[in-house]
Amino acid sequence: MTSNAAYYPPDVRRGPSRALGVGLWIAQVALAALFGLAGLMKATLPMADLAKNVPWAPDAPAVLVRLIGVAELAGAFGLLLPSLTRIAPVLTPLAAAGLAVVMALATAFHVHRGELAALGLPVLLGVLAAVVAWGRFGRARIAPRD
Repeated sequence: MTSNAAYYPPDVRRGPSRALGVGLWIAQVALAALFGLAGLMKATLPMADLAKNVPWAPDAPAVLVRLIGVAELAGAFGLLLPSLTRIAPVLTPLAAAGLAVVMALATAFHVHRGELAALGLPVLLGVLAAVVAWGRFGRARIAPRD
């Protein structure tokens, strides 16, 4: 009995590599922790206390700061819960894509304010979130629960 496996490249036969899956999980957990902490801080701290850690917060409307915090919290939960529970796991790449957009807007905001030294973190987090979205939309999808 001959196998068709010889006619396909290894990555087509086996599906996503284990390293890709592990790397995406590491990125998801790291992003969820960072966005969860940042979101909790922006959503709950008094504005005076927040201004000590977030230099742009006093210049932005409080409702915008709170909205950003809630969006970051929602994104943090969305990065992990749908994938861990395998209930609607397509929400994970959507959350990652949303966080990538938030970081693109943060990058533009800092450029507009002339804060070029502050660009490293939003660019890094945005690229990492985009990679998670790419991976979870593509070859390393998480199957929904049966």
